[in-house]
Amino acid sequence: MKKRIKGQTSALVFSTFAMIISFAVWSVIAPIATDIQELYDLSELQKSLLVVTPVILGSIMRIPMGVLTDQHGGKKVYTLTMLALVLPMFAAGFTTSYSILLFFTFLIGMAGTTFAIAVTYVTRWFSPEKQGLALGITGMGNLGTAVASFTVPSIYSNFGLEWVYWTFAIAIGMMACMFWLGTKELPKPKQVNTLKQSMSVITLRQTWVLSLFYFLTFGGFIAFSLYLPAIVQETYGFSAVHAGFIVAGFVVVATCIRPLGGYLADVFKPLRVLKWLFVGIIVFASFMAFTGSSFPLFSLSCAVMAALLGAGNGAVFKLVPEVSPINTGAVTGIVSAVGGIGGFFPPVALGVIKGMTGGYGFGFLLLAVFTAGCLLVIPYISRTRNIKEAHIMY
Repeated sequence: MKKRIKGQTSALVFSTFAMIISFAVWSVIAPIATDIQELYDLSELQKSLLVVTPVILGSIMRIPMGVLTDQHGGKKVYTLTMLALVLPMFAAGFTTSYSILLFFTFLIGMAGTTFAIAVTYVTRWFSPEKQGLALGITGMGNLGTAVASFTVPSIYSNFGLEWVYWTFAIAIGMMACMFWLGTKELPKPKQVNTLKQSMSVITLRQTWVLSLFYFLTFGGFIAFSLYLPAIVQETYGFSAVHAGFIVAGFVVVATCIRPLGGYLADVFKPLRVLKWLFVGIIVFASFMAFTGSSFPLFSLSCAVMAALLGAGNGAVFKLVPEVSPINTGAVTGIVSAVGGIGGFFPPVALGVIKGMTGGYGFGFLLLAVFTAGCLLVIPYISRTRNIKEAHIMY
């Protein structure tokens, strides 16, 4: 028993820290996107593509990586994924072409798959009644985005763009070694599901409802984290370092409040919690659309939005392991992949909107409209009388 508890602790601690480093790698472009735009003379759309390109691979590949973790164990898959990131990070440091940088940035997106790996790995170590807290702590690996916001602008200013990539290449390589040495692997289940069996969860309504909600909450979190530096620099004239501190604050609030969202989902009906969170997002997204000229009002709205999105992440993901306990990796992969893709479209849309209108207000209104659509889904799901769905949703 003591041995298993020790294994639980190391799995939780090392998974969380490994995800912090991995998410810092995943977010390495955003804090200096405006500087790279000037360096390569990029358009708004080209800059937006560079920022969101890692999100594509990091989101889509969460599905197979979650399944692979179910089949082969988190220790192996997590370690190999981190080691595989070292090469594109080092190579990006030697790049002088936008197109080649875009290619390596795409490969760096694999860092985003560590979310599915970590959740699947940690879930197996904890009993269902303790998974909420454990997954809430694991989810704090999102702080890696804040780490990038704090450190990347300073590294860029003092040592140049190449050392931004090389610094994090060294960090992710060291973390991979520490993770391998510091964690254990649980014995494989007696029966390991095939890929076809694992992917049977795509037929469950719960999978897609949670995916829609996570598309909003986590996708919104990623979109703000990636594009907020550019918005703050361009709208209010802050430096990259100052903007990085502001964005780091957003990430810290959204991440630290995530366990509270899971706790509220434990105490109250999850859909009720999400309903009020969605109402809040609609209100403050609309408010941000019309108060962009005032930094104090905009920053206050950002802080509240961070809390709403972060709590929403916790409330949604508390339900994920319950959809199919034997296929947690597949459900985690699908839901988190859709959530990650939710972080791809808003930055691209914001880039297009900025180019067409000269501002970002219309983009925030689109967020309010999409959230209203999610809000309309809740009463429909609430009327579902299937016993299993009622258990999952309530």
